[in-house]
Amino acid sequence: MKKIRLTLLALLVGSLAACGTTHHSAPISERGVGGKDTSTKNAVDDRNFYTVKKGDTLYRIALDFGQSYRDIVAWNNLTNPNDIKVNQVLRVAPEAAPARSAGAQTGAVATSSGVEVRTLAAPAAGNKTSPRGEKRPYSDATLAELQKPDGAAGTASAPPKAVASTDKAVEPSAAAAADDETVSWMWPAEGKLIATFDDGKKGIDIAGKSGQQVLAAGSGKVMYAGSGIRGYGNLVIVKHTSTLLSAYAHNKAIHVKEGQNVSKGQKIADMGDSDADAVKLHFEIRQQGKPVDPSKFLPSR
Repeated sequence: MKKIRLTLLALLVGSLAACGTTHHSAPISERGVGGKDTSTKNAVDDRNFYTVKKGDTLYRIALDFGQSYRDIVAWNNLTNPNDIKVNQVLRVAPEAAPARSAGAQTGAVATSSGVEVRTLAAPAAGNKTSPRGEKRPYSDATLAELQKPDGAAGTASAPPKAVASTDKAVEPSAAAAADDETVSWMWPAEGKLIATFDDGKKGIDIAGKSGQQVLAAGSGKVMYAGSGIRGYGNLVIVKHTSTLLSAYAHNKAIHVKEGQNVSKGQKIADMGDSDADAVKLHFEIRQQGKPVDPSKFLPSR
């Protein structure tokens, strides 16, 4: 009997030890508020964000992404545009507009055929569509009327109608490209072309005399006017469309202000040699922040 008890005790101890060795702890996952991954990898890889590198300035970053430095300051809640740090992640594009809710009164649904279907607005909350309750004396005629189907009585509200629209949704990229094509261009200065885009530059260089007028190559709005971008001297940047801008560098003097609208051919600066080895105009055209060959936009001469 004693031997049986010892055997049972040994089996009980063994089972408890097995339970202790088969326990597995739950995997740990670091997540931020709302269960989202707090890693910045996706943000850095996204075109909407940029990681500050050594030697960067906010003005240079704004130029490279075709944005106003004031917008970047606002998007990132910066108190001082000159105080950015290496490895700091900055938003360099506006946030996408929120989508309309499904319950919107004038909701639109795009079908695969490109036809947009809109539902008519629902009646206002104060408008009743059902008949009002009323007291009526009993009679066979009244009873027969109340027993008629809703459709026969004509009191049921009609279901919402759909209005088909043949307007197709336009892709943002297609709309931007069409907008870019509407810009009319001219040469920003008279003079000999001494450097081209094919020479490995980000634009073209036009030689001239000190004080010679520099003209807006196209109509637009002055996005920057100053000397905060190293290598460009006194610089003017004009934004023509949401994706297209032009830059005028090494000026002797600037005659426009940020936020000012300028017309094609308007004088915006005097040619000079600020931050350059000779008097010249360095002219760039950038599309979505990337330098493109100005000769593909400017008229032949």
